Amino acid sequence: MNVKLPEGLWYTAEHFWVKEADGEVICGITDHAQSELGDVVFVEMPKVGMKVKRGERVGDVESVKTVSNLYAPLSGEITEINSALLEKPELINQDPYGKGWIFKLKPENLEEKALLLTAESYRREIGSG
Repeated sequence: MNVKLPEGLWYTAEHFWVKEADGEVICGITDHAQSELGDVVFVEMPKVGMKVKRGERVGDVESVKTVSNLYAPLSGEITEINSALLEKPELINQDPYGKGWIFKLKPENLEEKALLLTAESYRREIGSG
């Protein structure tokens, strides 16, 4: 299995990636997750301003095969959603680490980041290395 796993991002066992940017984190699903899901047809996203706890369900990604829950990778407040996905959910398949990001979050406790996986740990988690 040849999945893209950019270094410098953090990952969760629930197949989310997390990237720090200007005091916030940008979140999306991994290349592995989008390839397992197949063609994404709909994304239910959290509401801007919503306070979330790490591990809490914040939405769903619906594909032609299945519906998969989205879980908050860190506790904090949702500051922005990728509204482009409302019109073009397939951006998740086309560019999961770029235009296919799902939401931004202002973390309330960056120490939770220690619970996230490195690219190497995530690769082991999904059995591709």
